[in-house]
Amino acid sequence: MTQKANYIGGAWVEGGTALENLNPADPQDVIGQYACADEAQMRQAVQAARAAAPGWERSTTQLRSDILFRAANEILARKEELGALVSREAGKTQAEGIGEVMRAGQIFQFFAGEAVRYGGENLPSVRPDIGVQISRHPVGVVSMITPWNFPIAIPAWKMAPALAFGNTLVLKPSEHTPGAAWELFAILERAGLPAGVANLVNGEGAAAGRALLDGVDAVSFTGSVATGRKIAAGASERMIRVQLEMGGKNPLVVLDDADLDVAVECALNGAFYSAGQRCTASSRLIVADGIHDRFVQALTDRMRKLTVGDPRTAGTQIGPVINAAQLEKILGYIELGRAEGATLAEGGKRAEASTAGHFLRPTLFTESSNAMRINREEIFGPVAAVIRVSGYDEALEVANDTPFGLSSGICTTSLKFANHFRLNVRSGLTMVNLPTAGLDYHVPFGGVKASSFGPREQGRYAVDFYTSTKTAYIGY
Repeated sequence: MTQKANYIGGAWVEGGTALENLNPADPQDVIGQYACADEAQMRQAVQAARAAAPGWERSTTQLRSDILFRAANEILARKEELGALVSREAGKTQAEGIGEVMRAGQIFQFFAGEAVRYGGENLPSVRPDIGVQISRHPVGVVSMITPWNFPIAIPAWKMAPALAFGNTLVLKPSEHTPGAAWELFAILERAGLPAGVANLVNGEGAAAGRALLDGVDAVSFTGSVATGRKIAAGASERMIRVQLEMGGKNPLVVLDDADLDVAVECALNGAFYSAGQRCTASSRLIVADGIHDRFVQALTDRMRKLTVGDPRTAGTQIGPVINAAQLEKILGYIELGRAEGATLAEGGKRAEASTAGHFLRPTLFTESSNAMRINREEIFGPVAAVIRVSGYDEALEVANDTPFGLSSGICTTSLKFANHFRLNVRSGLTMVNLPTAGLDYHVPFGGVKASSFGPREQGRYAVDFYTSTKTAYIGY
């Protein structure tokens, strides 16, 4: 099988070793061999980005916009093909894979527009005969480390604004899903991106942590809290800008007055779709006592009807988790939940399928407390726990009692409670009568507490991370 190379300085460069990209729905299906960069090759990529930075910073905003538009057009034109790749390497259903590719294309479209739209300000000074001009400038070289759960969308929402605002970059995607990122770089090359402006290095995380912090001006990371803290510490030592998107333990509150069908669909989608492998997944279902029993019964009835299996097969709703190690981790949490005293109401075991993949039945615990580890720690799988509360006040208190603060949701027909929750829940995202997962590309994304650190991602707010401001005073 031909090795797919890294992309450094405008050239495709082979590695000394290779990563084997396996289909989590069928581990016998080898998607491809991808060059594995060692630390020296990663440093070479940073040097290439540094060498290309002055020319790219001086490039016109129209040139950047045109390149991003051409990339967007190819991504969207190939949505079926690229969606099938995402489905194959990340275990998503065909619809989820195509949807993610479309989002990546839309992100490139959006930032193609932002490339010619962003700017500074002209202000009068508070002193006479002086003008003030505030301009924005690229940060410089940005390293990016992305996870496996959104293998094309997350690279897109980091790379597109970086390029639009005149930065150069090095991307290290997850070693579990290198295929979609490789295709994205091939698209950018065909779109006319100059050599060295964007560089791709596949490899293990430990080597990347060192190499991709040295010699750069900023780092953007999406992944675990533990790794994020290490990156933040390294960035602080080097005095470079850092942006971290990490974990979530997201609450979905269901009040007595909620529309039961709406609440069940919100929980089902938010907790279990994409095999629960979304940082915005609804893993804590905080349910008021008056609707609790009906909600649990309706949700478990719907869960039993979900089709788990090969995501390439029509009708499949839940695919596999990403690999065997992740499956074992999730099963360990399920055993922990039982040991902690929660009731296993549904699922909790491997699912039978036509292929020997890493399949798990969607799992629901009831009679759990917010103090249990299954409600404190991110499991990152199709597992949710119900926490019974007396009413809204206790629900809000429990929702906020978490080290995380990414997404949250409430199901209610009360405008009073919906508005109060929106204003008082401690999360960066909140949903009313909608799943906690499922976001737009043109608005800011990020959380509070241990979920996020640094400026927001996506939308026009991305300019705050990828540019710095300069204030000039001009005497008349």
